[in-house]
Amino acid sequence: MDKNIILTGMPGVGKSTIGVLLAKRMGCGFVDTDLYIQTRQKMMLQEILDTIGLDEFIRLEEEVILSLVCETSVIATGGSVVYGSRAMAYLKSLGTVIHLDLAPELLIKRIDNIDSRGIAMAKDKTIAHLYSERLPLYEKYRDIKIDTTGKTPEQVANIIVTGEAIEMKL
Repeated sequence: MDKNIILTGMPGVGKSTIGVLLAKRMGCGFVDTDLYIQTRQKMMLQEILDTIGLDEFIRLEEEVILSLVCETSVIATGGSVVYGSRAMAYLKSLGTVIHLDLAPELLIKRIDNIDSRGIAMAKDKTIAHLYSERLPLYEKYRDIKIDTTGKTPEQVANIIVTGEAIEMKL
């Protein structure tokens, strides 16, 4: 691996879990941009969103992404990173962007802490709405898409490590 692997996708799809497994298997670094933002701001994501609001959070997320310096790492991004065109262009310059996909009804089953998780979405929106809003952006910026339906995090990491994901390039 000579470039970074960047994982994008909806909240609950498994970016962080798969990212850790992938980094361990590949013997490389791991960066979770949500954790990076929390550490930098000294607050949990939900606290940040409640304090500065959605628009300012998206601006902050893009600023943080643009400050990343990573080589041969797996980068798990926040689901809202696709709202920042400069951030996505920068991430694409750093490596391969893999969109991890899962249907909204399955995401909803996985997310049991929607009000405290720190999901960048307006109060009147649902996961299904967020999915339909973000999907075109994930598609725009991805190099590879992996449908994670029915797959364990280990299986998804294996698809990436073995190169099976290359066959899924769209």
